[in-house]
Amino acid sequence: MANKNLEFAGDYDLQYVYISNHKGQGRTHSLRGENITQMIVELNIYEGIYKSSITGSMVIADTTNLIGNLPIQGTERIFFKLNNKLTNNSYANTLDFTEKGGHPLHVYKVTDRKQLNDTTQQYTIHFASREFVRNQRVKVSECFSGRIDEAVYSIFQRPEYLDSKKKLYFQKSRNQDKVVVPNVTPFDAIQMLSKRAMPDSFRDSGVGYLFFETPRGFHFRSWESLCIGKNGKPREIKQKFRYVQVPVDRFGHEVLDEKGQPLDKVVEGYRNVESYEFKNNFHDVAANTALGTYAHTVITHNIFDKSYKKDKYHYHNSFQSTGHVDNNGGYGNTATYTTSNPMIVETPVDYDVVDGDTRQKGVSDFAESRISVMPTTQYLHNEDTGSYGVDVARDGVLEGERISLTNQLAAGTRLQMTVKGQAWLQAGDLIQFDVQTVENRDNARSPLDPQLSGRYVISSIRHRIAGDQYRQVLECIKDSSPKPYGIGRKSYAEIAGEEKSPSTPSDIDYT
Repeated sequence: MANKNLEFAGDYDLQYVYISNHKGQGRTHSLRGENITQMIVELNIYEGIYKSSITGSMVIADTTNLIGNLPIQGTERIFFKLNNKLTNNSYANTLDFTEKGGHPLHVYKVTDRKQLNDTTQQYTIHFASREFVRNQRVKVSECFSGRIDEAVYSIFQRPEYLDSKKKLYFQKSRNQDKVVVPNVTPFDAIQMLSKRAMPDSFRDSGVGYLFFETPRGFHFRSWESLCIGKNGKPREIKQKFRYVQVPVDRFGHEVLDEKGQPLDKVVEGYRNVESYEFKNNFHDVAANTALGTYAHTVITHNIFDKSYKKDKYHYHNSFQSTGHVDNNGGYGNTATYTTSNPMIVETPVDYDVVDGDTRQKGVSDFAESRISVMPTTQYLHNEDTGSYGVDVARDGVLEGERISLTNQLAAGTRLQMTVKGQAWLQAGDLIQFDVQTVENRDNARSPLDPQLSGRYVISSIRHRIAGDQYRQVLECIKDSSPKPYGIGRKSYAEIAGEEKSPSTPSDIDYT
């Protein structure tokens, strides 16, 4: 990373921010609009794998009554380009929302207007990508037949629907189906299709896709594709972060690079984490049990032949059938995918014994912790397939797996950290986060936390420009552990230190 134009980590180049009114001009009839750079108190841009479009906001300190003289009413457009002052200000290092090089953002509301003093008023302008506002204006009412990714692309680019001019990065789906979209918005239609899509991956497993927008374009892909490639190899890490304030080792000596030279302070500044916290942790066993993350019974009722079927999902039995963030193949591009480590062990958690076995039950063996009923049928559209475009008998298995995979992300380990702004990072990228354990740092041979350190997928980014600093608030998630927790060999009775004994009733003593 060349950095001779950088003064410090977090430095940025934002030469202008233009706002253009409903006539396509500024107050002085300039065709570029009104330059409001000096009025901006704070600029925020939001992207994420659970957000169908980019959104953002600007806090404006207005001393010239721009809001009334332009005027600003919610139909304006915003143009700007943000980069990191790198020598190579390439496409990957720039957030380009200009009309020429990128795609302008559209204002859709103004909030929090207030008078600060006699000469200054403050308000917040909210904006989003063109697809966000177009999604509110059109509806999809059509029957799509064929591969799921092809149906999504049709909605994405057709003039009567989303009519997007941006690039769509997609993962081919392995299933085909006929789906009737019943007069809903394009984003809702795509989300409806996302639940049915199954990735064409090297293991042909997994259910469910993500649809989201980043400054580089839109993505329609599976969670597995964010972790590993189609051939099973881990994806490349975009950045390594660590929670240390200065580049020194555990003995206080300055860290040198592979050539014996001191590390570049600016480069290291980008890797250092200012602050972090874990917003959620996979070990909320009560919540994940109720959600069906570990075990789930899906009862499918076949409307065609009036039959029903019970399918049981088992987290540990299914874990290795899909790719995950951490794996035993290493972090390099040449590493091969082997196995991942579950976020919770199979150790017995109660006295119950697995049917047909002497083993006591673990968290994945309680299939009735969540029970779902799913209506299904074949020949709904004259095709002998079920809800996922495959054999109808597999609907229950696939639904259980889809729900668990969704929960593993939503209720999994979620890390939030603040770092120096890096425009080349986008939602869906892989990063590595290293955090030391708090005990015995000077003498520890392996000072990194064995479970919480490792690879994460960026699930959302808040780009924040305020004053002379460009920062990012990254929310990152993982669904596996870099180090195994080990295998428990004891029974629950041995773990609990007592044998199961029947309870005995006791009368209340009224004396």
